Amino acid sequence: MRTALAAAGIAVTDKNGGLAGEAEKILAKWWLGSRKVTYRMSCRFDEAARTAHFREVVLEKSWGMPPPTLSVEVTTTSGWTRSGSRTDASASGGGTVNYGQVRGAAEKAVTDAGWQFDFEGGRLP
Repeated sequence: MRTALAAAGIAVTDKNGGLAGEAEKILAKWWLGSRKVTYRMSCRFDEAARTAHFREVVLEKSWGMPPPTLSVEVTTTSGWTRSGSRTDASASGGGTVNYGQVRGAAEKAVTDAGWQFDFEGGRLP
């Protein structure tokens, strides 16, 4: 699973018998302020039940007066599961976050190993 997360651009660390990861996906800054969008995830493994409990969140932080930015977001939400992407473009930066890419890669890696994948939506990593 660590390899699948690294391929998705997530910096992975070990955390309490599981994995935690983070990636800065969108950054736009200028001398009056900035906007940053970060993806965070965690996965806890239950050896007895052979289940991986997965959590994720996309956080946006800004300070000062963020730069003028054009944002295009195409999403589908079903329960707690969010799919789609967001792209920000600005003269001072930008980027793209794909809401389902990491979750999909993690689920495939877990199920290919013969484990159950449990997405814990609505809970912070």
